Amino acid sequence: MHDLLQVNPELAYLVPGREKGVISSKGLAHPDELYAYVGSSREMLKSGGRMSKFGTVETRFPTVEPSTLEILRFSLAGVVLLPLAVFLSVCARLSAASRARRLAALRLLGLSRKGVQRVNAAETLAAALLGAVFGLGAYSVVNQLVSRAGLPGFKWYAEDGSLSWNTFLVCLVGCPGLAWLVGRASARKAVANPLAVRRSAVDKPTRLWSLLPLVPGMGIVVGYCVMGATGHVPTDTSFSAILMPLAVVLVGTGLVLSLPLLSSSLARKVASVARSLALSLAMRRNEVEPGGALRVATGLVLLVYAASLSQGVLIELSQVSKNTAPVQLYTMALDGMSHEKEQAVTEVSGVTGHAILADSWTDPDSREWPESISAVIATCEQLRRMASVTKNCVEGHSARLMIQGFTDDEFSKPGKSFPFRLQNSKGKHRFVSVQVPSRTMRYHDDTAAQIPSSGAVLVPPSTLPAGYRPEGRATLALVSSSAPATVRSVLEGVAKVDPTIEVDTDGVDATALQQITVIKSLLGAGMVLGLIIGLAAYLVAATDRAVERRPQVTALTLLGARPRTLRAVQVTQVVLPLAVGLVLAVVTGKMAESSYLVTGGGAVFWDGAGLPLLLASALGVVVLAALGSLPLIGRRIDPELIRRD
Repeated sequence: MHDLLQVNPELAYLVPGREKGVISSKGLAHPDELYAYVGSSREMLKSGGRMSKFGTVETRFPTVEPSTLEILRFSLAGVVLLPLAVFLSVCARLSAASRARRLAALRLLGLSRKGVQRVNAAETLAAALLGAVFGLGAYSVVNQLVSRAGLPGFKWYAEDGSLSWNTFLVCLVGCPGLAWLVGRASARKAVANPLAVRRSAVDKPTRLWSLLPLVPGMGIVVGYCVMGATGHVPTDTSFSAILMPLAVVLVGTGLVLSLPLLSSSLARKVASVARSLALSLAMRRNEVEPGGALRVATGLVLLVYAASLSQGVLIELSQVSKNTAPVQLYTMALDGMSHEKEQAVTEVSGVTGHAILADSWTDPDSREWPESISAVIATCEQLRRMASVTKNCVEGHSARLMIQGFTDDEFSKPGKSFPFRLQNSKGKHRFVSVQVPSRTMRYHDDTAAQIPSSGAVLVPPSTLPAGYRPEGRATLALVSSSAPATVRSVLEGVAKVDPTIEVDTDGVDATALQQITVIKSLLGAGMVLGLIIGLAAYLVAATDRAVERRPQVTALTLLGARPRTLRAVQVTQVVLPLAVGLVLAVVTGKMAESSYLVTGGGAVFWDGAGLPLLLASALGVVVLAALGSLPLIGRRIDPELIRRD
């Protein structure tokens, strides 16, 4: 604002007072925050108390409320951390077969158990340390770039996004430390039984215990869905806040662990009835080695599962901020607002109707119970724009507004007169007596806060003295569509007229609208990051699996299998378990989303609108996996691969 005033001094008329200083970034939450300290006269301070300080340590209106922030953390944990866990596990098994055979050879040559584990852990540690340094450096660069460009509806200062020393040390020490533990654990099989590793012993078949996390997780999810379908919505939110995240984690873990068992069982049944050579080879490979396909499919399966949960979070947050009425009401005090600003506010884009609401004057020194009525100062045309039902309205004539379902004002009796105190732009005051008419008019609007009681008097503006309007607690009421975009447009239009006008939005939290934009931006960034991680896990796993399978593919080629058959085998043995996993991910994801919506306390439990997008994403994942499997079969035969094996 200080820089803009140097170019256009007339902007100073938008805010009261004179410029006395500039609020730096330390006093703001983010670069988009509009904040000002407006001083008062000594007389006003004497009557209203003493001022002791400027501002507080915490912001009055945080960018995201703490409760909403917890929802965001929970969502990003599912969207980002689940694919990240899969990616790390895939990287831990990178070239696992060839590495295990090399470690087993070292053990057979006489290296001790601990020595073999140290060799493997040291290799992993060196790579992890290099990756941690590269990742921290990349984050610093990305933070500087993205903080300046910002996300839709959200910007931050680069120094606020920089990592603390504690976080820096945790990443720099924790990542290599974790890699050390994983490296020692991954060499355990080669150390314990090196001959079995060198001879490529068949892995043990999967057991039913892998379904253990999925059963209780689905039990919780199904229970909440049944409660929502039968109308027995849970009221204990604290218990649901613990149980629901637990169910989401159990279902996600169960999806990963149950895929090998389901893939092996399905492959065994399909192979027993298959008549195609390619299908038989693919299913037999999945039957004896279900973990290979699991590494390729898991990241993409969890990505679809997390995407469904993200849809539920966005629906729940939209319900909190969205007005359920078809129209949106805005009220603002007339005190301190000039006639020009009042006229400009009513002409803001998106506003469909306006009126002035006022109460009759009462003597503050009277000891008797004050009698007062409410008045609506508007023409019939203005009233029709604000209400859905206006019957018997005659232009230029007053009437009692009768609202069905509202209690009648006990003081609004036909024939009684009430004084209204008016004021003009020069500060002159005068009283006008308004008599309650006998003629009534049926009135109904779509918001319950426009007129507080039945019996309010409609006063045509033409009956008031020219240039005068009510003073005191009189308010200007505006009406627009309740669409979030329209609400934002109206609020921005009022702020352009006068940024110091306090606007009360009935039925919707204006701050929540901004928070929804921020949440959507951060969730969108998280989903993009999760997509990148999921695709990276898929590419790493697919490439690693192709390297491991080269000797078997070469042997089949020498035995006479055509490249087209081998490509069909590769695509089938990847696509089939992936399709099974995606079906499970869509079903369990939608059920987990519905149970989350049931526990959220909103009105929407079942999200049918997001299902086509989820199915399209799943289909795209299958196509991507199929295309990624095609280049794994090379045209050149290298028998040396078998010789080395």
